[in-house]
Amino acid sequence: MYKANFSRRDFVRTGALGAAALAVSGGVSASAHATTASGESSPIRLGLASYTFRNFTRAQMIGYMKQLSVWELNAKDVKDHLPADPKEEQAALADYAAAGIKLHAAGAIYFSKDEDDDIRAKFEYCKRAGIKVIVAGDPSVETLPRIERFVKEYDIRLAIHNHGPEDKIWHSPLDVLKAVKDMDPRIGCCIDVGHAARAGTDVVKAIHEVGPRLFNVHMKDLADLTSKESQVAVGDGILPVRAMFEALIAAKYKGFVDLEYEIHADDPMPGVISSFAYMRGVVSGMGYPKHV
Repeated sequence: MYKANFSRRDFVRTGALGAAALAVSGGVSASAHATTASGESSPIRLGLASYTFRNFTRAQMIGYMKQLSVWELNAKDVKDHLPADPKEEQAALADYAAAGIKLHAAGAIYFSKDEDDDIRAKFEYCKRAGIKVIVAGDPSVETLPRIERFVKEYDIRLAIHNHGPEDKIWHSPLDVLKAVKDMDPRIGCCIDVGHAARAGTDVVKAIHEVGPRLFNVHMKDLADLTSKESQVAVGDGILPVRAMFEALIAAKYKGFVDLEYEIHADDPMPGVISSFAYMRGVVSGMGYPKHV
């Protein structure tokens, strides 16, 4: 007699993939602001980091987002996703508005110069787009006081992105927290869960420790916590997805969990579909809507 070796993770993935297939084919209507049957909004809000589609044009990415029923974007100045040129930026914003896509963050944006004009240009770029969170890639500790002035002037939050063991400064979100804990409360972290785990950080504990200074999450998964090259679709690796979601809820996190799928750049959709399916399955298993 055949005995199935079917794990809880497999169960979540199988059910969620079925839902995702229906959503992509148009069989399921998915709203941008999903609620439970009782009307309660899901506390886990899923979005997309545009870097996932870095080899594709804005029009192609918009098409993919519609297929995925994902309406929230963390945009980057890559390809033509959100150009720095004001006229080109406005054209991009018009395209997103027409498609029903909202921009909640921009980045990673790099602050390589400790100069007012350079920093102001980046804040103006986000102001024009109505974006309230800058995901900052590499600000030096010495530059932070100058950036802080612009955070206060523009009322735009700065989320410093950790880049793991290779990063010269920001290995972990805890390194960020240590540097900014006495600064304006609008300066905080973008936790990249994969890079944080590779730096030896317990991501679940880090979410609790960062608390109100967590402004963005870059979501991915790894098969090996020591290898950057081991990235896989979310749910195929060993990162504790449900525990991270539970920590975000406990921390009353109000931002987005943005999928940043960095592998298979020329053909990302299979992994992207699988990742959203798994995350939606986890959220559904926690008693919230599948389509978030």
